[in-house]
Amino acid sequence: MHDRPPHEFHASKQLAAETAEAPWLGTLYRRAFHNFESMMIVRSDGWAQRGGIDRKINLKSARSVHIEEKFRFSDYGDIFLERWSNVAKQTPGWIQQDLLADYVSYVFVPSRRMYLLPYLDLRRAWLRHGRYWIKRYGSKPVPNRGYETQGVPVPIPVLQKALIDCAYLQAKDCADAEPNGWKVSQLAFDFDGGKAA
Repeated sequence: MHDRPPHEFHASKQLAAETAEAPWLGTLYRRAFHNFESMMIVRSDGWAQRGGIDRKINLKSARSVHIEEKFRFSDYGDIFLERWSNVAKQTPGWIQQDLLADYVSYVFVPSRRMYLLPYLDLRRAWLRHGRYWIKRYGSKPVPNRGYETQGVPVPIPVLQKALIDCAYLQAKDCADAEPNGWKVSQLAFDFDGGKAA
């Protein structure tokens, strides 16, 4: 039995669409990318939307950055990693999918705070720490009309540390590593293309 009323998916989707248009959100994206040129919101239900792309940001370098947006309409001290988008059908949530997005933009609307999380690093952190996080913080149900989603509320400092830790790799952790292994951090290259010490 749940204490709170069921989550209204369509109402939340409409509220998210309205928030996506907010001028302050556009300002945050302009601050996030120093060579920002333009952006567009992806609304149509095509390959991009299904691949987790809600916004496309074009940079002056001619590169495009794809953003998956997550809005929370109350301020919390955690990032809610959606494990199952439909528990009964075991439909994977966004943290368990290989999305096309470069970043997850996690926005706390009341305080207008944004955490811009590199998606590949976030996925690597989940694969490395997810089981522990489920055990430590629980897998919390979110009732919807006719189905239930489930996710793990990971404290923001814990997630930030995990993202940093996942940027460090060591070959001895790999199945095909040499007996003595090597550290990624031990390799460096000079600007002429030659290997430095």
